[in-house]
Amino acid sequence: MQNAIGKMAFEGILTHPMTGRIMEKPRTYGKTVCSDLGLSLAEVQNVISNCAPYIDRVKIAFGTGVIYSEDYLKAKLAAYHNANIVTNTGGTIGEIAFMQGKYDEFLEQCKQLGFTAIEISDGTIQLSDDDRCRMIEKVMKMGFECCTEVGKKMEDEQLEMKEAIRQIKRDLSLGVSTCTVESRGSAKGVGVFDKYGKVKADDVEEMMAAGIDQKRLTWEAPTKDGQEFFINYFGINVNLANVRVNEVIALEGLRCGLRGDTLAKVVRGLVQ
Repeated sequence: MQNAIGKMAFEGILTHPMTGRIMEKPRTYGKTVCSDLGLSLAEVQNVISNCAPYIDRVKIAFGTGVIYSEDYLKAKLAAYHNANIVTNTGGTIGEIAFMQGKYDEFLEQCKQLGFTAIEISDGTIQLSDDDRCRMIEKVMKMGFECCTEVGKKMEDEQLEMKEAIRQIKRDLSLGVSTCTVESRGSAKGVGVFDKYGKVKADDVEEMMAAGIDQKRLTWEAPTKDGQEFFINYFGINVNLANVRVNEVIALEGLRCGLRGDTLAKVVRGLVQ
């Protein structure tokens, strides 16, 4: 099968042990979302040359957009867009804009810079339902894809599961494209991860029992163990975020049964 990077190295000889991976972009689900923590333009081009078919969206992480020059950030966003990769602001920069009373100006500048998606979160600040709903409405009215994130960044401020579910349902009811479940880069003691970095299966089950459409959820999963849990639980086309750019290919291998961790499921007859 041909794709954006040409004939595959073992095409016609080997196939993916785990089948059903959605390959053609734009994917409606099964997305891989990476965080750009400060890549140079040369590094961006290297990532694109190797991984573009497997990356759906890149977040310009945290508030790092403020550190870049305008020309540099425009060039970085354009490089991603030319590779058919959506770019969004980090949630933290939006929180700063709201806190400083500059949210409207912030959105206008995001449009000028070339962002195509905006993330809305309150991982550090506090947002009322009314404020969050107004922000979502503004973002979508300006033509951005709106992605939200639910959860707190500090371990001692974690939401009760019932409240997290309520917030996720609120955001999805307003028409956001996806709602991300917070885990931070450490994946320890935040969201559905316990203090040791293990996914709390009971929390995930409670969330799914609440009737949330898993195709509209994105799980932050920066570690292989977390990625493997979500792939085993939801299947290979689960939406995963906070993926390190140097681990995109490894994740794609995990999704497709090209690593021992998931190949074992095929060998044992647990998946087809």
